[in-house]
Amino acid sequence: MSTRVLLVECEDRPGLVHGITGVLFRRGLNIVGNQEFVDAGTARFYMRTEFDGVVEAEPLLNELRAVLPAAADVRLSDLAPKRIVVFASKEHHCLADLLVRHEFGQLNARLLAVVSNHESLAPLVAKFNLPFHHLGHGDGGRESHEAGLQRILEGYQPEFLVLAKYMRILSPGFVGQFPSRIINIHHSFLPAFVGAKPYHQAFQRGVKVIGATAHFVTDHLDEGPIIVQQVIPVDHTHTPRDLAQAGHDVEQIVLARALKLVFEDRVFLCGNRTVIFD
Repeated sequence: MSTRVLLVECEDRPGLVHGITGVLFRRGLNIVGNQEFVDAGTARFYMRTEFDGVVEAEPLLNELRAVLPAAADVRLSDLAPKRIVVFASKEHHCLADLLVRHEFGQLNARLLAVVSNHESLAPLVAKFNLPFHHLGHGDGGRESHEAGLQRILEGYQPEFLVLAKYMRILSPGFVGQFPSRIINIHHSFLPAFVGAKPYHQAFQRGVKVIGATAHFVTDHLDEGPIIVQQVIPVDHTHTPRDLAQAGHDVEQIVLARALKLVFEDRVFLCGNRTVIFD
């Protein structure tokens, strides 16, 4: 028997958990996991419930809406693998990690293709028998480049885009076509060490921790809702090269963790923050 997931977000009020679980009980469904949270600042209620049993989706959702506040967001997920396209540039470490995890079924995702503004990663992607699309900068500027991206994506219809060290800034118009469906990874030095060679800058400052941040992409560069962050200790013995390698390692871990959470429907948006049921 397959497990399904019920996702609820609505205005908070007394009795919500009782009402929701009561509907599931009356339908003969068995709850195998449940998590809920109320954000005090917004008075919003969030709930993720895993259950076993056979049920038609629409009648269940309609009955749930009847016991919830108006405008409640109620969704049912069967945890099917998400359709994704990965964007990359020259750095291989995050892309390579995702390719291996995808090959062994560790992402709950179906990786449809890789798109890059450089050709250097094409041989890597070819080893995994996946489509690789090279779309260079050209002379048309960002608008022309993003039009090319759109043409490529139309052939795949992805649910999510993953920026695996994709070193181009996407326009608000492009981002707006994938609201809360673009996930980015970057080192956690921002905004301290902006621009080229951040690990050399970190070395010069004698940093003691380095880390990575995975977040949803918004119109504001690297300021979208954070999904996962992690830091690791470093010391005076680390060269800039050592720092970069350590940074790459933590970026791989953080991006993979963020994707797992999102693709298992464990992440809710709460303004510019996230509610995560781990």
